[in-house]
Amino acid sequence: MTQIPITPTNDLEINASRQFIPWLHEQNLSLAFTTYQAGKIFFIGLQPDGQLSVFERTLDRCMGLYTQDSSLYISTLYQLWRFENALEPGQNHQGYDALYVPQVGYITGDLDIHDLVLQRELNNTQKLVFVNTLFSCLATVSETHSFIPLWQPPFISKLAAEDRCHMNGLALRDGKAKYVTVVSQSDVAEGWRDKRVDGGCVIDVENNEVILTGLSMPHSPRWYRDKLWLLNSGRGEFGYADLERGIFEPVAFCPGYQRGLAFHGDFAVVGISRPRHNKTFSGLPLDEQLQAKNAEPRCGLLVIDLRSGDVVHSLRLEGVVEELYDVAVLPGIRRPMAIGFRTDEIRRVITIGASEI
Repeated sequence: MTQIPITPTNDLEINASRQFIPWLHEQNLSLAFTTYQAGKIFFIGLQPDGQLSVFERTLDRCMGLYTQDSSLYISTLYQLWRFENALEPGQNHQGYDALYVPQVGYITGDLDIHDLVLQRELNNTQKLVFVNTLFSCLATVSETHSFIPLWQPPFISKLAAEDRCHMNGLALRDGKAKYVTVVSQSDVAEGWRDKRVDGGCVIDVENNEVILTGLSMPHSPRWYRDKLWLLNSGRGEFGYADLERGIFEPVAFCPGYQRGLAFHGDFAVVGISRPRHNKTFSGLPLDEQLQAKNAEPRCGLLVIDLRSGDVVHSLRLEGVVEELYDVAVLPGIRRPMAIGFRTDEIRRVITIGASEI
């Protein structure tokens, strides 16, 4: 496979498969992904000359991503941020057609926040809902506190900072928080660590019911085209839940530990990581799967054709970045960038809203 190397730093090399760049162009989109291991968010797009554009910013332990219209929500070590695209359609800033600027931040404390979404409320407003992994619950932000609990699994007996079941994934359905993934149904501090191989399940939040069991460290549930898709990460499987039969249907094998799932048209974009060599990631069925296929785990993005289940394009990361968490599709944007907190730029980027004078 022909590779196109991009090296933004001396410590990282990014290789695109031969048709990855034409795919970005044809689909008229760009991608964002987070790596909490390296504390970076990356934006992948196209330069004016058609070459790959790689832009990164430093955000401590950045994990969950959620996009809606011009907004980009990101969870970090102890904060939640909303970035806004400051450019109007057709505008350009230093060769970029999207400029994400931090506008609103919440101090949550270190809750080990994973997935986050915007939930539609009855009064036509929206509520930011996130997976509070440390307290094994869904929560929202507060003007006066670290968080407000919204829901916890039926098997969790107490709201405690003990990461009992390792809740990580959250999916919307019809605008409402509907499905979560947990690594186990344990109700003791870090009890999930003993149930990594087959203790994972999916819970219906609305009905307070476990609807799928026997998974291995599941992540990233997403409702798309009338199906509940998810990553059976401990086995390296991308697939969907057959809700009528209560079983998981694998669609594609991914050579790495999966976290992060987004969709566009007939394609899914999956994030894969090289598993850490510790008790959390060792001894999973993924190891046997890789060995059986004579493959080594990779870090990067895979583009899967939903019609065939084939991995048709990929982006591979080598070097300092070994683990990803989340991925987002930015439709209609060719080349995105963001303003961070570590340079003077943030002082000088000023936008003006509609005047009320």
